Amino acid sequence: MTHTALVRPAWTPATIALMVLGFIVFWPLGLAMLAYIIWGDRLDGFKRDVNRATDGVFAGCRRASHRASARTGNVAFDDWREAELERMNEERRKLDEMREEFDSYSRELRRAKDQEEFDRFMNSRKKTSKKSKRGGSVPDISE
Repeated sequence: MTHTALVRPAWTPATIALMVLGFIVFWPLGLAMLAYIIWGDRLDGFKRDVNRATDGVFAGCRRASHRASARTGNVAFDDWREAELERMNEERRKLDEMREEFDSYSRELRRAKDQEEFDRFMNSRKKTSKKSKRGGSVPDISE
């Protein structure tokens, strides 16, 4: 007994009905069904090629991560390497903390400078408004 799929990449009554229904409901569905009917027989080869390429990419990632944690068989070297890697990770953490502290310091300096400029602006504005009420001239703000 052979099994044939009801929906397969061919002009069958079921695929034609699904295509028409797809166009009625939402035209991209009908277009997708039409593409499946016309080019669906190439889908297996395309899927196989994509799977092969994806497997190759992820196999490379697995090899790289395995190499980073692989043991050499020399216990003394492996222990030294692990200690060095841990020391470098600790140094990286310290550098990250220092960078965060510096960023905070820089933000505070910018905030203080902005506050000083704002205060200078407000003082000059107050002076300007007092002089203009008395009939004085507008002072030059360029300092």
